[in-house]
Amino acid sequence: MKSLENTENMSVRNPAYQETKRHSDTMFAFNVYPCTIPADFPFVPLHWQDSIEIIYIKRGNGIVQVDFKTYPAEAGDIFLVLPGHLHGIRGILQNRMEYENIIFDMSFLGSDSVDLCSQKYLQPIINENLVFPAFIGKDHPLHESITKCLDSSDHLCSLRPKGYELGVKGHMLILFSLLVQTAENSENKTAGHLNHKNIGKLKTVLSRVEKDYDKKLTVEDIAMECGYSASHFMRWFKEMTGTSFSGYLIEYRLGKAARSLRNSNDTILAISQQNGFDNLSNFNRLFKQRFQMTPSQFRRQSF
Repeated sequence: MKSLENTENMSVRNPAYQETKRHSDTMFAFNVYPCTIPADFPFVPLHWQDSIEIIYIKRGNGIVQVDFKTYPAEAGDIFLVLPGHLHGIRGILQNRMEYENIIFDMSFLGSDSVDLCSQKYLQPIINENLVFPAFIGKDHPLHESITKCLDSSDHLCSLRPKGYELGVKGHMLILFSLLVQTAENSENKTAGHLNHKNIGKLKTVLSRVEKDYDKKLTVEDIAMECGYSASHFMRWFKEMTGTSFSGYLIEYRLGKAARSLRNSNDTILAISQQNGFDNLSNFNRLFKQRFQMTPSQFRRQSF
């Protein structure tokens, strides 16, 4: 099973926030990454990228967030994340969830071409004039057809017969032709503008956390950056993410600490301090509360 951090050609800057590295060769901008929570990483914080990402749950269950909505996820569920949209993944207690990250550029579908398909369908998708569902569960009318497209692409990528690239591209085009049939036109410009404004502000907050998670971060400082009062910011952040800012910051720090425990030989005290915890006993308590084991147990289990 490949992890996001160790997959060849996927050396992203940070698994959180904006991914800036291309996920594949520009000549065939399509890749599939099998991932497991918590085996590969404890969770994937909210982030965004300039490519399309399809999250295809294969086994187990967990939680997927797309923009400001959180969904319980189980085997068979499909999540569609368009370029620039926020998304994150986390597990449920000690439950295991296996899923595929299917990532490709819009150019893979032919968005750069000057033809009818690009102008009538692909460019409107990029410009968000067509609205697709973020969640496609088993009860969705397109679920069976879209699942067939994804499974057929998986099969081709696994065997790689001559011409498999054409087959994969064909299946993805069929997938989007199905989505277009049920897509809605984005007519509510006011709501769309408000949504983009909120996403922009939230990206500012997430980028600040990414930069300064190991330092002292106060609600007042972050709120000022958004142009909000502290009380309004706390209400807004909870509404946007489903969690408090302090809870999100702790979760992010714990995730970074967990990776350090797996990948470094630093002492637990050093790791706690490197990740913004100035009290070791508090770090141990929060870590055990989140992972159901002490940092020492987590480290031993990882090797």
